Amino acid sequence: MTETRYFETAELIEFATKIFEKTGMTAADAGVIGHDLIKANLRGIDSHGISRIPMYVERLSKGLVNPKPNITVKKVAGAVSLVDGDNGMGFIPSHRATDEAVALAEKNGIGLVGVHRSTHFGMGALYALQAIKAGYISMIFTNSSPAIPMWGGRTTFLGASPIAAGIPGGKHAPYVMDMAMTVIARGKIRLAAMKGEPIPEGLALDVDGNPTTDAEKAFEGVCLPFGGVKGSVLATLMDLMSGVLTGANFGGDVKSLYFDHSEPQNVGHLFFAIKPDLFMSLEDFDARMDEFYERIKKLPKAANVDEIMMPGEPEERRETQRRAEGIPITGNVIEDLQKEGSTYGITFPVGRASPLGAAA
Repeated sequence: MTETRYFETAELIEFATKIFEKTGMTAADAGVIGHDLIKANLRGIDSHGISRIPMYVERLSKGLVNPKPNITVKKVAGAVSLVDGDNGMGFIPSHRATDEAVALAEKNGIGLVGVHRSTHFGMGALYALQAIKAGYISMIFTNSSPAIPMWGGRTTFLGASPIAAGIPGGKHAPYVMDMAMTVIARGKIRLAAMKGEPIPEGLALDVDGNPTTDAEKAFEGVCLPFGGVKGSVLATLMDLMSGVLTGANFGGDVKSLYFDHSEPQNVGHLFFAIKPDLFMSLEDFDARMDEFYERIKKLPKAANVDEIMMPGEPEERRETQRRAEGIPITGNVIEDLQKEGSTYGITFPVGRASPLGAAA
């Protein structure tokens, strides 16, 4: 199947939730992951959405991920806690850590929570949005399996290791940032490989160190850091803060989601939560955020630019559109999900050939 079809949000969440329940997860945890994956699709981050189900299920089925983790929280200082993820799906300890960071910030003004013995936690913006909903500023660090070289090296060592952050807005859109340290997120290269599509030049090298536009060869090879040495230095920071500091794996030891099924990943994360009214009233903070937003809208626009937007605003608008029109899923991803569903006796929804509400 090559045809892209459109699906309602609820039917995709239901499918994903049922699949993860079949792996032995609790209904509550399965539901969290189902919602989180589809949230990525809604925001247009399809590389971190429902297409990841087969890969996650494989790791669960091989015992590399604990379907029912005993997640614990240990207070280590006045405003600092450590979460042990017990090798569960990274989404679950990460939501717990965000809640803990917010609770610490409510009491202390700022909260810091480390996580170790975790796994891939999906789209980093999930936790920024969670903190924003609670009314807090946040920063989210994670390390990940080797994807890019240390600056000057030619083999993978550092992870793509995204950073995310969120700042509540006043009456306008909040600031939401979520970006990997690669020129392009590794998951997007994986998605291009699944679709059989080429990637632009300058994004990756093959296993022999040669530039390539072949997505499959790129995925098996080396991603390049954005901004040259600057991206490499930031990826190093993510590994030191998320891995070395928290007690998780680091320095090339985080196991690959895709290629290494030898043992659990032991990914590390770090979550900061900050009260927005530390230095002024919340009313003043909101007014200043509104003023910032309104100023950027009035800035002179570059050629061929229709509108200047707050980071995260394009994804917010895409979510509104996809909730109305449906989430597009490409044919090859549909086939993978149909196959996964058949293993557990769960039928993948049929979808529609055109957006919801479109003329027949």
